[in-house]
Amino acid sequence: MIRDATPADFVALQSIFERASLSNAADRSALLDHPAALIFAWPDDPTFRCRAATADAGGNLVGFATTTRADQVVELVDLFVDPEYMRKGIARSLLDDVVVHARATGARRIEVDGNPHAQPFYEAVGFVVESMVVTDFGPGLRLRRPL
Repeated sequence: MIRDATPADFVALQSIFERASLSNAADRSALLDHPAALIFAWPDDPTFRCRAATADAGGNLVGFATTTRADQVVELVDLFVDPEYMRKGIARSLLDDVVVHARATGARRIEVDGNPHAQPFYEAVGFVVESMVVTDFGPGLRLRRPL
């Protein structure tokens, strides 16, 4: 089930954010050297939207996606899944939810700055690499998905 996240979900979202971020061995050292990068923050943006995925009847959160919107572009800011639930279709379900929202708001595309290790996932769900970007932790990819 996917639902709107609430302030009461913040602790669970933070835990997923940190654990999922550290699950990629290639990024772990750089992130541990910069602990501020492991803190999930709600942006001060009126278009900010956070959707949370649950995987059981108890409603325990297992993933989330956050977006913002400008003009006709929805920016995928975060897409994180608890490492114990990775590769079970949760990220794809969250992204499908983002697509439905983006289309409903009249957006023409979704864009994201992605980690190169996530490129196969993003391409599998319809994104194309637009360019390389520089991030605080090395090279990244700017990807877009037309709607």
